[in-house]
Amino acid sequence: MASLNVGSLGSFIREQREKAHISVRELAKTAGVSNPYLSQIERGLRRPSAEILQQIAKGLRISAEVLYVRAGILEDRHADTEVTEAVAADTHLTERQKEVLLEIYGSFRKENDLRGDGSADAATTPRSTGAPPRKRPAAAQSPTTRRTTTTS
Repeated sequence: MASLNVGSLGSFIREQREKAHISVRELAKTAGVSNPYLSQIERGLRRPSAEILQQIAKGLRISAEVLYVRAGILEDRHADTEVTEAVAADTHLTERQKEVLLEIYGSFRKENDLRGDGSADAATTPRSTGAPPRKRPAAAQSPTTRRTTTTS
């Protein structure tokens, strides 16, 4: 299991709450905890349970998984927390849009893992469609590609 960093978790929760323009009182009510308890979580003085983290995530409209990883409840198996956190922190996306983005991202990661090559080059190489490559018309070719030879 990942190590617990309660202060970092609390700071992250506070940051997400402030970005979402939610008061401590509003989030505490949504999460079903008291204002002082939520304040203690944000200051790193208390370690919330998985259930409380889930309710906090719901109130912040972010993935509970992000909070679980930060709390040390889940391990960050794919080292993709930066992407997950960026999506979760985007206040311009709906919860459903965030879920879909993370699902798509996860499917790309899984596809690359199944190939045995997680490199970006393998993932971005276009697949063959069976059609021959298109040729540009001669007029569209740059003058440097046409060579003429002259003999003296």
